[in-house]
Amino acid sequence: MAARVAAEAGGDDALPLLDDLMPWSVRPLRPGRSWVTAPDAASLRARWDLLVRAEGAEQERLFRPSRSRTPLTPAAALPGRSTGTSAFARDPGPYPEPVRISHGPFDEQWLIPDHRLLDAARPELWRVADGHQIFAVEHGYVPQDGGPALSATALLPDGHSPAGRPGRIRPLHRRPGAQDPNLTPGLAAELTTRYGTQVTAECVLAWALAAARPSPAGPLVPLPADAALWAEGVELGRELLRLQLRGARGGERPRLPGGRRPYVRAALPPRPAGLRYEADEETLFIGEGRISPVPAGAWDFRVSGVRVLELWFERRTEPSDGQAADGQAAEGLAAEGPRGWPQERTSELLELITVLALLSGLLPRQQALRDRLEEADVLTREALHAAGVLPAPAWARRPASVLDHQEEGPEGQFALL
Repeated sequence: MAARVAAEAGGDDALPLLDDLMPWSVRPLRPGRSWVTAPDAASLRARWDLLVRAEGAEQERLFRPSRSRTPLTPAAALPGRSTGTSAFARDPGPYPEPVRISHGPFDEQWLIPDHRLLDAARPELWRVADGHQIFAVEHGYVPQDGGPALSATALLPDGHSPAGRPGRIRPLHRRPGAQDPNLTPGLAAELTTRYGTQVTAECVLAWALAAARPSPAGPLVPLPADAALWAEGVELGRELLRLQLRGARGGERPRLPGGRRPYVRAALPPRPAGLRYEADEETLFIGEGRISPVPAGAWDFRVSGVRVLELWFERRTEPSDGQAADGQAAEGLAAEGPRGWPQERTSELLELITVLALLSGLLPRQQALRDRLEEADVLTREALHAAGVLPAPAWARRPASVLDHQEEGPEGQFALL
């Protein structure tokens, strides 16, 4: 049974949530201290070395202890990581190579993967993070915001939200090796029957990227009754997914057509003092440096009401101006960072502009899809209940057992999963 759900009072309550379709989710990471992440890996090594050399009260001050973690707190090694498990103050162990993470939407940074330094690292996410995994990340809800409801990444996401209450992180697969799709049992079979084509977990994620819209309860994902509309949305969602994965999972890195690719027209200064945009010239000014062409859509691309490019720039310049990325005064280890503007940072900025430009170019197609959905017959939550798909069973909302992992617990004890 399908029904037409108008955009009126109560209409949203009838639509399925992403939570109904991909039931297993994990809360965002809670590092507890800003210095464990940085835009560049070299800063993390310098911070680690400073912390190791410090002793007693000075080490505790630099550590920035919390109720969950102090220099005297032992902790299990994160899945897939060989790090110390004894108290850091007694035996810091060797420096763990940093890992690339998604620090909020479209911001790739580095993290020290040592569980003793992280208040809530969400080991269940690390356990399934491999070369096959894709993570759907819900964005914080902001009323009247027209930005995307979620994004996707192949990197381990920390779930940070630029504004609003952070959303949940939903792995595409419940086990490593692309095993056990994170879909409500029976959903894929039901949609396959309705649409007459094979529906996989990646199809559902692609559709959600194209069609989901924000709500206080989480992303709403209207499912069309029409197979042709579903196919169009999945095709659009696959393109969105390809761009957001930035070449991961066997794809090509995003590129704009010749003549529209952004280039550095005037060298960026060692310590950029500000960021501004001239729409008429399609130029991004970074201090005395210039990058163009930068489409207006890339400059104004927002998530949770926050302009992505401005936030990306602030996170890379505030510490050198005496402010940490979390808004607190940059002090201790958080103040340790590059003294200038590294060359690789410019390359990362050019790629980010490219991704945002290409995503903004797909916004008209997304809006057209959503407009059609407003008038189309859709599958309601009631219809999914009647089909026996909803509610999702309790086990589908819990992490799956991963029996082939051997993990070291606190103080070197063996951890049973």
